[in-house]
This record gives sequence, C-alpha cells and structure tokens, in this order.
Amino acid sequence: MSGVIAGRHYRSGLPVEVSITDGVIAKIVTLEENPLTLDWPWLAPGLVDLQVNGGWGLDLNTLPLRPETVSELSRRLLARGVTAYCPTLITNGAEALAQALSVIAEAMRTQPNAAGLIAGIHLEGPFLSPEDGPRGAHPREHICPPDWESFCRWQEAAEGQIRIITLSPEWPDAAAFISRCSASGVRVSIGHTAASPEQIREAVAAGAVMSTHLGNGTHLTLPRHPHYLWEQLAADELYGCMIADGCHLPDSLLKVILRMKRSRAILVSDAVSLSGMAPGAYRLHIGGDVVLTAEGRLHLAGNPQLLAGSAMMLAEQVAYLAEAGLAPLEEALDCASVHPARLLGLAQAGGLTAGAPADLISFRRNGGAMDIQAVWKNGQIHAADKD
Repeated sequence: MSGVIAGRHYRSGLPVEVSITDGVIAKIVTLEENPLTLDWPWLAPGLVDLQVNGGWGLDLNTLPLRPETVSELSRRLLARGVTAYCPTLITNGAEALAQALSVIAEAMRTQPNAAGLIAGIHLEGPFLSPEDGPRGAHPREHICPPDWESFCRWQEAAEGQIRIITLSPEWPDAAAFISRCSASGVRVSIGHTAASPEQIREAVAAGAVMSTHLGNGTHLTLPRHPHYLWEQLAADELYGCMIADGCHLPDSLLKVILRMKRSRAILVSDAVSLSGMAPGAYRLHIGGDVVLTAEGRLHLAGNPQLLAGSAMMLAEQVAYLAEAGLAPLEEALDCASVHPARLLGLAQAGGLTAGAPADLISFRRNGGAMDIQAVWKNGQIHAADKD
C-alpha cells in the first residue's frame, strides 16, 4: 500500500506527512505550522500487546476454541489500535493446551486478521508457583514443574508459534529449562513466582528476559527485604511488564517500575473476555466465579483481594499513565509499542521512523482519554472502534 498520512508526530508535536510505500514508511517530512495543521490528529506507532486472553466475550481459554474466534478478537483489537499482539493461554491440562495452541496456529495460517496481527503465542503457565497468592487465578490442579518434553509437544501443536513463556524459577532445574527455551528463540518471562532472590538471579543468568505483570501474582504480604519483587526490579536485564488500569498496581509502584525499567518498561493489557462487557458476576475458565465491578476491577468472587485479569484494553492504559502524570504521553505510548516490539524483535520497534512498517494510529485527546481516529496495518487503513 502507498500513500501519505498527515498528523502531529506523537514525540515532537510537530505536523508531519508520512509517506508510505509498499506498507513501509518511506519518509517523514516535518511541515510548517499553519491554521489547517493545528487541528490535525496525533500520529503514533501502532500498539503491541504481549498479553491478551480475550475480550468482548471472546475467550481464548474456553474450549473448544475456533479459528473464527481468534480472527474476530484480532479484528476488534486492531480497531482499538493494536497492530500486533500475543494471544495468551493460561494454565490448563496438557491436551487442552495443545488443542488451543493448534487452533491459534491454524488461525494464523487461515484467517487474514489473525495472520497479520499475531506476533506469536504467550504461554502463561503451567510451570508456575503452586502457592496461594503467587498462583493467582491459575487452577492449582494443573500447576507442574517445568518439563521440556511437554513444552516441545505444545510447541509442535503451536507450529512453532510460542514466542513467550511465563514460568516461576522456584522449581528444581528451572534454570536449565530456561536456557533451553532461550536457545530455541522463546522469550522466558518470570511470573506467578515465589522464587528466592537467588533463584531469580539464576533465571536471569540462564536467559530470562522479562517479568510478567510485575507486582501482581504475588503473596499479599512480603518480607521487607529481600524478596522476588525487589530482585526483579533491580535486574537491568529484565523488561518489566505492568498493568496500568488503576486496579492492579498503585500509582506509586507504576512510577517505580517506569523509573527502574525505563526503555524496558512495557504496558500489557492482560485483557480477559470480560473486557468491554457490562459489570456483574460471571464464570470464566480464568478464575471460575469472578466479579466485574462498575469501576472496572475484576476479582475472584470468593476473594476480592485476588484479581482475575484486566478488563481494560491497552489504549486506555496508555491514557491512564499520561492522565495520572506518571509518564508523558509519548513515553506511555512507547511502553505500549516500541518497547514490546523490541523485546520480540519485531520491525515495529522502529516506531514512527522511516524504514519501519506503516503500523500506525491516529488519535485525538478527549480529556484524559485517547480517541482513536484510524488505524493502519502495513499502510492499509482500518476503521477505529468507537464503541
């Protein structure tokens, strides 16, 4: 696709014309300000979400999963500004995981929406902590220690599309498993863990590169120090993923993660199927009986202190960081685009620069919200979702 997109560059604030050739940004020309450009919308890189369980009633973790479900979720995410994402499967039985993985892989082969947007699969579990608190909403009966043969069977079912695995390094021989994953090109993320600081350091040395929803999936009470959160915050090698929905983390911790991780700070939605749904009581594979409050907080029905995923999409989390004064809008956008793309080694890491894919969003500021006007994937425009 070729053409020219006009808007205000999200970092400089200046009016620009972005020339597109064959789906790639060919050049960016900065213009002089004039009365017409004053009303131009902002232009920014498309969003990259490394952790999506579902949305709008579509659940990747409810079987039987169909390729059409993956396709429809992809279409809706694109309409909300997400130009690349990782469908995320949580802890389940071995056969159930294999089935869901194979369906996502099939969708990537057969469904145009999914093929264009899915950057790889995120497998969150089952090699997590069995302890209450760190385990979160993951079903205890399927938690198990890391097993390379099981992972290889799942990777085969996924046709090689598993790109991220979240695990806890507290298990014996976890470091060896991490090393094998890293050597195979799979990004290993630490999460849902009760690991000791020494085990965290061993995991990093073995090749772990990320922390999954840092600050969540933890015990409700921790020792003053040392503990696994301090250790992950202090590890410069680890990207730190955070959920900025006003429910998962207090603003003070979001600020600390942003300051500690800097160019390795990543926003993830961790969106589940109730995102975009009305408040009420629901039953999900993730967490069983859950409650979605009017404020957007999703928690286990039996324990309101334990969350069961997020009900806020990525663009809204970008707006939350900026509106709360935790990061300038351009930095919040990078946390949801350039930084996660860099982790996965995607060309989108180039952002809004010549030579990068023309994966873009235009938006207006509406109070504290981002009102997305249009979305481009490889230079092709798609209508934004106004619902």
